[in-house]
Parts: sequence; structure tokens; C-alpha cells
Amino acid sequence: MGFWTFVKEEMQVIKERDPAIKKPIEVFLYPSFKAIVRHRFAHKLYLKKHYVLARMISQRTVRKTGIEIHPGATIGKGFFIDHGSGVVIGETAIIGDNVTLYQGVTLGGTGKEKGKRHPTIGDNVMIGSGAKVLGSFTVGENSQIGAGAVVLSEVPPNSTVVGVPGRVVKRDSIRIPRETMDQVHLPDPVMMQINELHEENTALREQISKLAKRFDELIKRK
Repeated sequence: MGFWTFVKEEMQVIKERDPAIKKPIEVFLYPSFKAIVRHRFAHKLYLKKHYVLARMISQRTVRKTGIEIHPGATIGKGFFIDHGSGVVIGETAIIGDNVTLYQGVTLGGTGKEKGKRHPTIGDNVMIGSGAKVLGSFTVGENSQIGAGAVVLSEVPPNSTVVGVPGRVVKRDSIRIPRETMDQVHLPDPVMMQINELHEENTALREQISKLAKRFDELIKRK
């Protein structure tokens, strides 16, 4: 794929997912655009074992954009980072097509293990602001990771994950996350449990009240 074909594709990705853009030329100002262009070049050098030169490019990109992508990371088409500051993507991370990350996301490892130690992100996944996905496992396609979640284990396809540690709170959603870019209106399992406890407590109080009245009636009859 030629450079200008790639540029046009990246322009389309940003125009599709960021309503703030007004003119196509603005794409060249986006940290996400700069970071992914430089990563594509650094990744090619990395595959040819020019490790030092590849790392020099990636570290210069960090200083310029605030986005740290190890040159060894494999990234598919249609990748977009919204804002981008604080994003970290590890060496053995694999990212599928049409993935969206928000600022502060980490795709990291859990220690000094060897080999594949970073996550694999499926196609059409959206990861919200500040979320941390740590370890060598797969986040299934069409899934959403809520803002601030800490994901430490496998995520099935078509899932919504929230919380610390991350929990799957919704499965088999047919929505494609990049179509809505909604990282806010996700299920809140803690509030759901509180509501359930409140409903159970109300039902128990009603039963106790009925039993108390029944007891009073029995006492009066005696």
C-alpha cells in the first residue's frame, strides 16, 4: 500500500470517529495520525531487525505525541486513538482492524515473562479512557472496555466489561462500538446490585410488617 493511499485511509478513519474534525487537513495535526504513521515505519524496521533505529523512532514519537507504541506491536487497519496522551502499547500486543483507544489506555504485560506477554485485541473493539488491559489473552471482537476498567483475563466476543478488576456485564451485543463511540453509557454492576438489595430489603420489610400485624391480631383474640 502506497503512502498516500494509507494517508487517505487514516483520514477517513478519523473523520468517521471524531465529530470535532471540520476539514480533512486537520488530520495531519492529530497525535493519533502522527503516531500510527511513524509506527508503521518503525514496525517495518523492527521486522528487519533494525531494533535500535526502530526504537529511536518510537521514542521520538512519544516525545512528540504522548503515545508510546513499541515498534514490535502489530496493528491492523482502521486504528484510531482519540486524543492519545498516555496511551502505551507493548511489544507483543496484537491489535485487529477498526480498533479505537481513548487516552490513557495501556495494553501491557504483567511482569518479566518471556514470549507473548501483551494482549490481543480483536476487530472492532473500543477501549475507554484510562482502561488497563494487562496480560497475554484475547479481547474478543466487537467488545467494549469501559473507562477506568482493569482487565486481567479473557474477554469473549461481543462483550461489555467494566470495573476493577474488569467484569463482563453484558454479552452478545450486536452493536459495533465504533459506530457509537459511546464509552459512558455502559452497565453499572455495583448500582445494579445495590438496586437488587434495595428491592429485597423492601420486600422483607413488607413481609415483616404483615407478620407483625398478624401477630398483633392473634394476641388481641386471646
